[in-house]
Amino acid sequence: MNEVTKILRTAESGTGGENVTEKLLPLLYDELRRLAAHQLAGQRPGQTLQATALVHEAYLRLVGQDEPDRQHWDGRGHFFAAAAESMRRILIDRARQKQSLKRGGDQARATWDESKVGDAATPEEILAVDEALTKLTREDPDLARIVNLRYFAGMTVPETATALGVSPSTVDRQWSCARAWLFREINERR
Repeated sequence: MNEVTKILRTAESGTGGENVTEKLLPLLYDELRRLAAHQLAGQRPGQTLQATALVHEAYLRLVGQDEPDRQHWDGRGHFFAAAAESMRRILIDRARQKQSLKRGGDQARATWDESKVGDAATPEEILAVDEALTKLTREDPDLARIVNLRYFAGMTVPETATALGVSPSTVDRQWSCARAWLFREINERR
């Protein structure tokens, strides 16, 4: 068991005191920063949110909650999946703010094209993916977790397989299915 998993388990049991979260950030910071940079790489130029700020805001959302709503993690992979989801939520909140009428949100809506994964996404595209992903979460939570880790967290197939505790071939198969489902869902909204 690596040190991060030990600290997460200590936090889970409540025996580590308040310094558990202080121990966790230095160990995870580089990976969280890489995750944040990947999330922000898909944003349009001129994005005012920096990777450091995204890491800090996501980390505070993850570990800064008071009981009884505090999140519990089963290990390193589960923590990073939660971090990716937290960063995604922050970016979606920012996209919604940019979309509001006060900020010119009455402009025409753009659709997401699966071939643009990794390209700069507009707030409209981020929101379209989020709406479709919310629906997918209700219909098939396993596929939604794969999309979250692959698309939003930028994890590779082997990293995703490790985080979810499944084989890489399962991730490949489900990723293909999820992309097709999202493509169909988003294009039906046109």
